[in-house]
Amino acid sequence: MSKPINVATLSEFDIASQLRDEADIAGYLSMVLEDGDSDELIRAIGHVAKARGMTQIANDSGLGRESLYKALSAGSKPRFDTILRVLRALNIDLKAVKHEVAPQ
Repeated sequence: MSKPINVATLSEFDIASQLRDEADIAGYLSMVLEDGDSDELIRAIGHVAKARGMTQIANDSGLGRESLYKALSAGSKPRFDTILRVLRALNIDLKAVKHEVAPQ
């Protein structure tokens, strides 16, 4: 019989550590955008910023490091301008794609 796992000893999963290259980042953000959950998108941008280095992204976006953490944390409601500044600092573009509507 196997020994039970002590949950308290497990480390928390960190998605930022899995975002190793541009393809990982693009795929991750695309999946989150597809789901359409704005809170999850804000958290995902935070994961990408962490993967790239929060201090550098804070500097490149003109935001303070603490402000950046706060803006990209769970439950935050950052201004759209803030999100755009962070995306520019990450060199990420969002593109609009028209969905074809099936005839009824």
